[in-house]
Amino acid sequence: MTLPRQHDPIVAIATAPGRGAVGIVRVSGKSLQALAVALCDKHLRPREATYTGFLDAQGIAIDHGLAIYFPAPHSFTGEDVLELQAHGGPVVLQLLLARCLQASAQTNAASQVVLPRLRLAQPGEFSERAFLNDKIDLAQAEAIADLIDASTEAAARSASRSLSGAFSQEVHRLCDALIHLRMLVEATLDFPEEEIDFLRQADAQGQLARLQDGVQSVLQQARQGVLLREGIKVVIAGQPNAGKSSLLNALAGAELAIVTAVPGTTRDKLQQTIQIGGVPLHVIDTAGLRDSDDEVEKIGIARAWDAIYDADAVLFLHDLTRENAIDYVAADAHISRAMTEKLPKDVTIIDIWNKADVVPDALPRPGLVLSAKTGLGLDQLRQALLTAAGWQSAGQGLFSARARHVQALHQVAGHLQGAQRQLACAAQALDLLAEELRLAQNALSQITGAFGADDLLGVIFSSFCIGK
Repeated sequence: MTLPRQHDPIVAIATAPGRGAVGIVRVSGKSLQALAVALCDKHLRPREATYTGFLDAQGIAIDHGLAIYFPAPHSFTGEDVLELQAHGGPVVLQLLLARCLQASAQTNAASQVVLPRLRLAQPGEFSERAFLNDKIDLAQAEAIADLIDASTEAAARSASRSLSGAFSQEVHRLCDALIHLRMLVEATLDFPEEEIDFLRQADAQGQLARLQDGVQSVLQQARQGVLLREGIKVVIAGQPNAGKSSLLNALAGAELAIVTAVPGTTRDKLQQTIQIGGVPLHVIDTAGLRDSDDEVEKIGIARAWDAIYDADAVLFLHDLTRENAIDYVAADAHISRAMTEKLPKDVTIIDIWNKADVVPDALPRPGLVLSAKTGLGLDQLRQALLTAAGWQSAGQGLFSARARHVQALHQVAGHLQGAQRQLACAAQALDLLAEELRLAQNALSQITGAFGADDLLGVIFSSFCIGK
């Protein structure tokens, strides 16, 4: 697969915007040694860091730093790669970038060598070229972005495992087993006159069953990988003064939300990402749910309901100190009915009975009894949130994954179920069996990019940083 723009040499600043000790300008393309001579006035030895000046068009040094030349195919992109490591000031890096573009449009007067004409790289284009030149597969390319965006240590480690090929190896193992099974079916189709029953003697039924078990195992790991990457959205909801902001502060371990005894203090959503057991949780504190004539508060309450409807889990706070107040209990019941009726069935609602420090003799009830003020019951809440997320700790063996990977594995499982039905049928329709297996392989290959559409690549790499 080759895109027309892949042949253009590209250049970009590869370090984050802002000031830093070191900044990198990266170039990828064909025959970059001539460009290196124009910029550094010397030939660079392959894969050897050379301290040198970076020269402007008049031969005056813009800066001094390290230049490293990686000739193809032994580079990240599979093309020639030139990295200029200078001081990390924005002006310096912009001058280097402009000099690369300027030099690429000139001819070396001494050698009459035409320098490659560079253009600015698009987001993710270096990684895209690494994929197109078979240096990495698509799952590994996505793991680069996941490693950069990781919000927890566990997420970073799982992304690193995917980048090293752990996820891809699982996919290739399944694909090899699937190809072997397809070979048996195709052989039976191609030689129907043979007396030997290829499928029965080769235990095709057993092979298919083992393949289905393997897909389910990888699917479970992928779900956990998605959870590490994306986390879950947790909304704290309830009536005013139930302790929602106090609970957010307790979970975050910091005074993020203003806490007062005045009802309606929180008027808009306040979000904080925390981690529990390495899983990122995006916790949202919302305005107290009640009838109000205040226009600003009404907007906050409407946004609170929007957040509730978009949640993966809802912490419904009840105030133990008001559990005997008729109006309060009736309002709680009304909110509970609204949540139950309008939220999807897969959204977990956890009832939280707060202010156990004030009512220490509270009777057991459905949900969790805790005190956001003293921290009583917070450990049980954290465990309940992990359970609601579907987290199953798997030690150091997890790899990062994305929603599209899970969707592809579901498609594979569906086609394998179709293949199982055809294989178990007394009057086997081998052509339909072969088609189900073919579709399963196509869906599986979408994960690593061995089979897929160009528009998918555009969506994936456009979300990367420029210079990656």
